[in-house]
Amino acid sequence: MIQPPDVSGTTGPDGASVPVVDVVCLGESMVTFLPRLPGRLADVPSFDRAIGGAESNVACTLARTGHTTRWISRVGTDGFGDHLLTAIAECGVDVAHVRRDPLRPTGVYFRTAGDRATDTHEVAYYRAGSAASAMTADGLDAAALRAGRILHLSGITAALSADCLGLLRELTARRPGRPLLSFDVNYRPGLWRDTARARVLLDLARGADLVFVGDDEARDAWGLHGPRAIRRALPEPQLLVVKQGKAGATVFRRTGGPDFRRTGEPDLRRTGETDFRRTGEPDGHRDDATGTFVPALNVDLVAATGAGDAFAAGFLSATLRGLPDRDRLRHGHLWAAAALTVPGDLATPPSRPQADRLAALDDTAWERLHLGPGWTDADVSGRRADEEVPTQ
Repeated sequence: MIQPPDVSGTTGPDGASVPVVDVVCLGESMVTFLPRLPGRLADVPSFDRAIGGAESNVACTLARTGHTTRWISRVGTDGFGDHLLTAIAECGVDVAHVRRDPLRPTGVYFRTAGDRATDTHEVAYYRAGSAASAMTADGLDAAALRAGRILHLSGITAALSADCLGLLRELTARRPGRPLLSFDVNYRPGLWRDTARARVLLDLARGADLVFVGDDEARDAWGLHGPRAIRRALPEPQLLVVKQGKAGATVFRRTGGPDFRRTGEPDLRRTGETDFRRTGEPDGHRDDATGTFVPALNVDLVAATGAGDAFAAGFLSATLRGLPDRDRLRHGHLWAAAALTVPGDLATPPSRPQADRLAALDDTAWERLHLGPGWTDADVSGRRADEEVPTQ
């Protein structure tokens, strides 16, 4: 049973103190095999190895911009497990609390090079019975889980097994003293036998403080249409982010509740229910009826994989920094644009100064912004606010 943190700090099973990090991410990561040539899986002769996993993607992306992150999961004692731990650690993520399973393998999957949205896209998962599918509340390091300002989860974990669903139910239960709980619905039709079972994702989301969901996910899994309908079905989260594809994203903030914005420097000793403290009324000019909408950016699309994880990471980064809702959405869009303009799941996000400068553009300049491959490496510090960031 994972217990909420106490005010005396977090200690591991051996009594040693567990360092507090900005974000703890829990979920399965797999070794991914990406084709070297386009075509059907039956015809592709060779593949390149990479890593893939929604939660580890978020942890890696945040770590690449200086946030402290921890990834918690289970992997096999096989070579694929070794590779995952090495690759994720090389991004700057703490992997010391990942459990190794000598009886179950690390999950792997193969996919074609095409966009997931097309009919020609193929994915072959080999994750049934994986080490991660055996995650339970009793089998993880509770101290490491709660030693974060934010605990980030996704609905993918809930679909892996009954044990994993039980773990998600435990973690999303509202208890005093838990970290700010972030939940990305991440509905994957292939992981759910029918949409009736996927209704459990709605129950899990109701227990979170911050929820990310695509309007297409809500339509397919829950039969909900549009951001307002989604908000009516999910009134509990303090912040609800509805992603609307190429149009943009809307964030709803529950009025009257705490505003999770930092006041001054972070307190690493966890002396209260959360490291985010009430700072008076939230942004003031928005309410649940309208929300805050920010249009998506114009990008030269290379591949859509990983964009949702990058968006979540950008929004969480801005949340950790206490930025206003509009800027949180803009950071999400900017980090997603970094993922959309590279071929793999993981992209190097923009530097903090670069992202802050672009997020501060006026509405007209923001809507004129056009980003292409290599834009995060470009020196744009001297460009006008309304100037495009060109491709390399």
